[in-house]
Amino acid sequence: MARFGMVIDTSKCIGCMDCVAACKTENDVPDGFCRDWIVTEVTGVFPDLSMEIRSERCNMCDNPPCVHCCPTGASHVSDFGKLVQINADMCIGCKACLAACPYGARYTHPDGYADKCTFCDHRLKVGQDPACVAVCPTHCMHFGDLDDPNSEVTELLNSRESKTLLPEAGTEPRVHFLTDKAKQ
Repeated sequence: MARFGMVIDTSKCIGCMDCVAACKTENDVPDGFCRDWIVTEVTGVFPDLSMEIRSERCNMCDNPPCVHCCPTGASHVSDFGKLVQINADMCIGCKACLAACPYGARYTHPDGYADKCTFCDHRLKVGQDPACVAVCPTHCMHFGDLDDPNSEVTELLNSRESKTLLPEAGTEPRVHFLTDKAKQ
């Protein structure tokens, strides 16, 4: 059974926000909300600065606190791709999952239920990439089965150093960001 994940090469991301626009369009995300977003992080001390541009979203964690705290089971891990999903009909809008997510990846939909990135599971089920991956002009985003040793995402993770966001949170995120360093 697949365990879907994403690998993003931040050295190629230009912050164009095509991924954000594609997601909003594909998933009919209401105005004023988003399921993915662009973060720019500058590190160093002037004049030796470096900048990283990242496309961020739900990290589809292997240890998702949003699922563990949900009182109704609306937040759950699907059999398909082991994706962290929300059943809007079961959600009571208590916001426990919003508080539990260390990545700020969830929001309350105007209709009263929690919402977030789904990796466009409706597209995955018909063999398409998530909308964000499909439209990326620099091809910095890669999607696939992290448990398949021959998948593109696994090969990328085996060839280059990578990081995840907030590893100290213990969530075991499945969105990985490649660094410029090749693995030794």
